[in-house]
Amino acid sequence: MKVLLFEDVENLGWLGDIVTVKNGYARNCLLPQRLAGVPTEANIQALADEKTRRAEHRQLEFKQKETLAAKVAGAEVVLAAKANDLGHLFGSVTERDIAENIRQQGFAIQDSMVQLTAGHIKELGTYDVTLKFAAELSASVHVIVVSQDQTLDAIEEETNTTEK
Repeated sequence: MKVLLFEDVENLGWLGDIVTVKNGYARNCLLPQRLAGVPTEANIQALADEKTRRAEHRQLEFKQKETLAAKVAGAEVVLAAKANDLGHLFGSVTERDIAENIRQQGFAIQDSMVQLTAGHIKELGTYDVTLKFAAELSASVHVIVVSQDQTLDAIEEETNTTEK
């Protein structure tokens, strides 16, 4: 069934797009929630101005994300956590912990942008973590997890040896 989107629908399309979806999805989700409607000529004309305005807004937003990704790429995040003698953490380092540290460095990052592919970090060490800003836009940051018991000198020494 072809429908005209009245709103941006994630993983489907943008406002004003005519998309083909299954009948059940259209009848049970899109139409009752007024996210889509019948693609008549009057509906298409009514959404034309709004469609161009939103497209410009999306393009501006993408440029801002691109600039942020370039600035944050290669940033270093040092997190202290409680760990045993073998380097296993009591708990784990989550997306929220990493995003909070990056925000403290002055970058506007949301928790959902942090992509931990192998799950939460549960051991001391250095990790490369991807920040996903958009479907085709990402940046990588270095996350260093150290024991809370380590001194500041030991942390600096560890970061210097990983850079060499």
